[in-house]
Amino acid sequence: MAVLGSLRRNSFVLIAVIGMALFAFVIAGVFDGNSFQSQEPIGEVNGETLSLNDFRTQVDVFQKQYNFSDIQALTTVWDQAIRKELLNQEIEEVGLGNGADHLEYFLANNPGFNSDQRFLNDLGAFDIDKFRNFIIELKDFNPQGYEQWSSQEAEFKNTININNYLTLVLSGLNSNVFEGENEFLKTNETVDISFVKIPYSSIDDSIVNVTNSDISNYIKSNPEKYEQKESRDFKYVLFEEKPSVQDEQDIRARLSALLEEKTEYNQVSKLEETVPSFLTTDNMEMFLEENSDLPLDTLYRPKGFFPSSQGELIFNLGKNKIYGPYVDGEYFKISKLIDKKNNGNVRASHILISYQGARESNPQITRTKEEARREANRILRLVRNDSENFSSLALEYSDGPSKTNGGDLGFFQEGMMVKPFNDYVFNNRVGRIGLVETDFGFHVIKIVAKEDLVKVATLALRNIPSEKTSDSVFNIASKFEIDLSNDMNVYDIASKYKLEVKDLSDIGELDHDLPNLPNQRRLVQWLFNEETEVNDYERFDVSSGGYVLAILTEKKNEGLKSNDQVLLEVLPKLQNQKKADLIIKNNRNINNLESLADENNTEVVNVDVLNKNTPLVAQAGFEPKIIGTAFSLDLNESSKLIKGETGVYMIRVDKITKAENLPNSFTPYEKQVSSKLRSNIDFNVVQSLKKSSEIIDNRSDYY
Repeated sequence: MAVLGSLRRNSFVLIAVIGMALFAFVIAGVFDGNSFQSQEPIGEVNGETLSLNDFRTQVDVFQKQYNFSDIQALTTVWDQAIRKELLNQEIEEVGLGNGADHLEYFLANNPGFNSDQRFLNDLGAFDIDKFRNFIIELKDFNPQGYEQWSSQEAEFKNTININNYLTLVLSGLNSNVFEGENEFLKTNETVDISFVKIPYSSIDDSIVNVTNSDISNYIKSNPEKYEQKESRDFKYVLFEEKPSVQDEQDIRARLSALLEEKTEYNQVSKLEETVPSFLTTDNMEMFLEENSDLPLDTLYRPKGFFPSSQGELIFNLGKNKIYGPYVDGEYFKISKLIDKKNNGNVRASHILISYQGARESNPQITRTKEEARREANRILRLVRNDSENFSSLALEYSDGPSKTNGGDLGFFQEGMMVKPFNDYVFNNRVGRIGLVETDFGFHVIKIVAKEDLVKVATLALRNIPSEKTSDSVFNIASKFEIDLSNDMNVYDIASKYKLEVKDLSDIGELDHDLPNLPNQRRLVQWLFNEETEVNDYERFDVSSGGYVLAILTEKKNEGLKSNDQVLLEVLPKLQNQKKADLIIKNNRNINNLESLADENNTEVVNVDVLNKNTPLVAQAGFEPKIIGTAFSLDLNESSKLIKGETGVYMIRVDKITKAENLPNSFTPYEKQVSSKLRSNIDFNVVQSLKKSSEIIDNRSDYY
């Protein structure tokens, strides 16, 4: 009360202070610009800007309607926006357009319109006049709806233009007879060869010298292999909030205490009252609501519903008996069997024979009810004569949606099917086959299996760290930071606290989920912040509890990778090149396989039936140069020394098998070439346009 009196006496001063604070907050926003939306677009394609507001709207749609994560929505919307802008620029350049007939065709083939009863004629076909009248009414009586249609129409026209453009591209991608013949020969013409291999491993690495200049020149000669986007490397230490042994013991003790009744003094009645336990309560739902981290499961469950290691034990409990405590995922549990239903779960298959007028029957079904009855009896006889073939008969004859599963309906409980169907399957034995009539038609039913169900109440406490444990983790993380600030070595500090230092590399500017570190967008933004320098460190929260301490170790700029980055990959390649030169120099005067084998203490290998489409060579591996050389030689001709992938080779052609040209033998190969050219046309066109376009990505400024 004294505090309230003081506040009343100084209310004017308090209001003035709050007002000044708010004014300072607003003014700060004015001067730092953060309270205003940036005028920068989300991106640019060849100078054309992409709207930030449109982009944000689409990201929101994907997150809400499709349950996409932030990064999934961000990536999907960006890819779509780039694709659309690139193709629209091409469409504008070639002057491609569309008319009313294009839109009519598009609507008539769109399920959202050709299945809408408002737009169909008496024959069930899409009627453009009905649709036009609908749009006129929309314009007159529902301006907001008409505005939505106008936006949708613009999108449809854009889609039509893109489809027409891609169709034009496709029309220019065809193969000819010559290409078909070439593909035919690549597949069917073969050679048998002999070869001698001098492996690079036969020369010690120390004999050849690879310099930094060699590595740099190799990178520059192969820029497409070693280009990189801007990225970051960092070390991190994870401080996980995990329940301690004492925490788990305390949770078990709490569970055990809930098995015992206790006496409490009621302040209202002034009497001692007995509080029921998990074993004695007559209101399980309320008891679990007050004492458990999971509510009462009111459904009957099969054995397979429960954890595999406990399912059998829980299922075989007597009524009102308990099992536990046991661990299930992140919970400690005690389960109590409330009730049991013998054969409460049934698995059945059926073949539905529907008829005109039956409930939810297909409009294309014209048979009468009596015709359906006769057909069902005919199929019943077929099934009884060959019950093992039920699924095939269901696939052939059933009018129900389960036909694709061979009529299998899976397991279901009592009351889930219409009454006649339900009564038949629950009142007859497994294996029984019969005929039942329902509002849906006639069902040829096979009872496949039955299983018991149980109703179980489970008292569950989540296995989470105590406040004491969480405080301990926080304190260790804080001490770790203090030690870092005192220039101690991160590995020494980690050893001191029995923690592990891990490395992550090539983190992209828009990354969100990192290996073993999900939902770390703030960490990534910090890594790419202009003010963050190498060896800077920062602590971030972990979504599962705890902290991650990140230390920036390297900034990688866009462009070619450095020598150090590619050393492990490039060094063996350059060593092999120098070894190849040395092997060729040492064997330059040898021109036949046998002499080469003798000189290098190896043997001649024979390989049969090689073709141009298979660059794998038995006892050699992936060696495309051997294949290419083999088909350039005459019969019995030996090659010069060849620099291969794993060694230097000399080959000889022992046999050439020409392909037999039959009438029309090139045709399927011509079609095959054409199919390859036309496959993934959308993706390939967009990728090609990307390579020749200037694209500016500003997503990291906003996300």
